[in-house]
Amino acid sequence: MPAIPSATMRRVITAAAIGNFVEWFDFAIYGFLATLIAKQFFPHQDPQAALLETFAVFAVAFALRPLGGLFFGRLGDRIGRKLTLALTILLMAAATTVVGLLPTHAQVGLWAAVGLTLARCVQGFSAGGEYAGACAYVMEHSPPGRRATLGAFLPVSTFSAFAAAAVVAFALDTALGQEAMADWGWRVPFIAAAPLGLIGMYLRSRLDESPTFDAQRPASHQHHAPIAQALRSHGGVIACLSTFIAVTALSFYTFTTYFATYLQVVGGMSRPQSLLVTVVALCAAVVLCPFAGRYADAVGRRRTMMTVSGLVLATVYPSFMLAQQGSLALALVGVTLQALAAVLSGVVTVALLSESFPTRIRYTASAMAYNLAYTVFGGTAPLMATWLIGVTGNRLAPAFYLMAVALLALAGGLRLRESSHLALSEVR
Repeated sequence: MPAIPSATMRRVITAAAIGNFVEWFDFAIYGFLATLIAKQFFPHQDPQAALLETFAVFAVAFALRPLGGLFFGRLGDRIGRKLTLALTILLMAAATTVVGLLPTHAQVGLWAAVGLTLARCVQGFSAGGEYAGACAYVMEHSPPGRRATLGAFLPVSTFSAFAAAAVVAFALDTALGQEAMADWGWRVPFIAAAPLGLIGMYLRSRLDESPTFDAQRPASHQHHAPIAQALRSHGGVIACLSTFIAVTALSFYTFTTYFATYLQVVGGMSRPQSLLVTVVALCAAVVLCPFAGRYADAVGRRRTMMTVSGLVLATVYPSFMLAQQGSLALALVGVTLQALAAVLSGVVTVALLSESFPTRIRYTASAMAYNLAYTVFGGTAPLMATWLIGVTGNRLAPAFYLMAVALLALAGGLRLRESSHLALSEVR
């Protein structure tokens, strides 16, 4: 593949990153405002039950991600990455805007929860095709030896989106107060998705198709069935990669979404305090991403996966121990410990998604692997953590769960070949 001009590479990364930002901002704001959403859509005498119902809807959105991944993956492998990614961001922004306009339980009763669930399902469906496609688009422009470094800008946009969502939630909490926030302020971040989505679609529509896809574009007369081909030729790779991405998904959502709730429910901190802790840690994660990319390119994918599992095993227990003390300083240390593994796993996953599959099925196969793991382990992370504490009575149960998944991820990840040195056109 000829060298991509640096100006083109910047446009590619910017267009991919802004769509990724919109996707994760939409998902993040739901998690940060979970306690408010619970009161608006699931009024319940037991706050724990209302929170469980809210996180259950959070998880339901992920159930649609595999379907979205199959649909948009097949589309992306047939017509190209560019048009498919423009469609995913438009659909995601529209669904998120609808969430901000929904009537509450006090206004329409049960239909409020039904509307919220349907909107979240559309979000999940579109998100199923977003991340894998954005990774493929950036990686197909990147040279061997620098793919993790350049791909790190996608996790940068992800963590930036969560930081922005936390800042918005914190600012609204501070400026409006609890009463106005509960009444109408919670709607503002969701409605803001509309202009962001339009900007992202505009940027993506102005890009060229990826050169790697163009070089192997399916002819119109050829029978091209990427789903069947992916399962038949790379089913084992999809399974092993999904196993590793499980720890990426679980550590990511534990760090970015659930931990703020944990600080409130277990640590006894206020919502503004927990959001402040999260913002600081997310900003640290943004700074760490480029270094994680360079590390993954320097030592290779397999060693990076081993490092990820080791970090989870070493840091997750003390991070939860510190978080439940109710101290702002200790909470900052605890959440920063969690950031280490979340950042490194997220960065190496960007490269692995594209390096594991050939161009003809890359979008489809990577979307299948990614969404399978995120549905089972990412979307259920807040729900499982809340449920485990309730069932066991042990406030450290989420830490043990994450450690067990890290061991599972290591077993699956080490079955993948070392791929950092391969050109994507050479992947078979």
